Amino acid sequence: MTAIKEATKKSMLDNVMQQFNKTADTIMLNPNIRNILSITNNEIILHFPVKMDTGEVKIFTGYRVQHNNALGPYKGGLRYHPTVDVEDAKALAMWMTWKTSLAGLPYGGAKGGIQIDPREYSIGELERITRRFTYALGENIGPEHDIPAPDVNTNEQTMAWMADTFMSTKSSSERSKNQHVVTGKPVGSGGLEGRNRSTGYGVYLTIKLLYRSRGEQLAGKKFIVQGFGNVGYWTSHFLTNDGAILLAVQDAHATIINENGIAVEDLFEHSKPRKGSIQGFDGAVEMEPAAFFGLQCDILIPAALGNQITAENAYQVKAEVVAEGANGPIDTEGEAILLQNGITIIPDIMCNSGGVIGSYFEWLQNRNGELWQLDEVMFKINKKLTEVFKKVETVVKENQTDWRTAAYILAIKRIETAYIQRGIFP
Repeated sequence: MTAIKEATKKSMLDNVMQQFNKTADTIMLNPNIRNILSITNNEIILHFPVKMDTGEVKIFTGYRVQHNNALGPYKGGLRYHPTVDVEDAKALAMWMTWKTSLAGLPYGGAKGGIQIDPREYSIGELERITRRFTYALGENIGPEHDIPAPDVNTNEQTMAWMADTFMSTKSSSERSKNQHVVTGKPVGSGGLEGRNRSTGYGVYLTIKLLYRSRGEQLAGKKFIVQGFGNVGYWTSHFLTNDGAILLAVQDAHATIINENGIAVEDLFEHSKPRKGSIQGFDGAVEMEPAAFFGLQCDILIPAALGNQITAENAYQVKAEVVAEGANGPIDTEGEAILLQNGITIIPDIMCNSGGVIGSYFEWLQNRNGELWQLDEVMFKINKKLTEVFKKVETVVKENQTDWRTAAYILAIKRIETAYIQRGIFP
């Protein structure tokens, strides 16, 4: 039995549209702007050949969906996963538009990726696949047009290959001006100190701010994490450093638990040589995957794929707070059950926005030819996210509504204001 189920693409798009329409009705969104935001600007599907290590040529399919750029260049991750398709990318691109708007960044939203399981390919093959995909994208990406970043199964190495390939298509005098075509690069290749931990830090910080608003501390709080990749690890790292206890972890290979707490760094070291798998960790015991969401804990952090909490299992959740480390991990039916049961949901467009905020600072750093130190970067991310949290909290209290609705109201109103001020080009 697979611990993490595959997301249902149709329902992911249904989810984001239901969330959007609910907010549009609530704020009486201008109907013309509603029409614009309900569809994507561009949907790019690419088929490209790559030579494998054996000499065989395989054809791969890649996607890039650009939802909206009213506030600035398209921004969003690229994921390598067998479930990637255009419907998936459309939903994720819309979420990115709301996320960048809520964070107050000068960006729109995009998403994409390649339909592959990267574990089936060598490093050399992944490099060739990435470079060929970048070349095929051509001018559909660019530092002032569309700026990709890492996502599921992609990392700083992927971004380094993309940046190098894109810059190689430019003249020698133009190459240095295109380094910020992607973010999430290695520090030695123009990356930002702390970018790798920024998403997980944001998840941790929003949880901390929520408890602080209730007059509570994180120390002693028990949490469970689905997904122990970059986001799951760094979130757990910061939470345990603040005194919280990691009770259980689930990934695609195993579900493990230790009632006395799982040692985060030991689990991370165990997973590194196993391509991120937590299976076989001797600091915990395996448990039935289906029972994971029903564990008694304070905080549940779904940090893997979309549509993991649904009407089928939402009633099992015993946590008082669900923090969305992943994009769209709860479908609308599941959310209704959680809210009815008095569970607070920290929505993805705020909870995991530390990553895109970090990406913005990397983009600025490259654009301005600057170098920022780690403590300066983390201070900037902390300040920005704290401001966003307080704005959303104010709307929650003023409207007596849930956190997602409040976040959507702020995000969509900002885009509406931009369209009203600028008008629609005839």
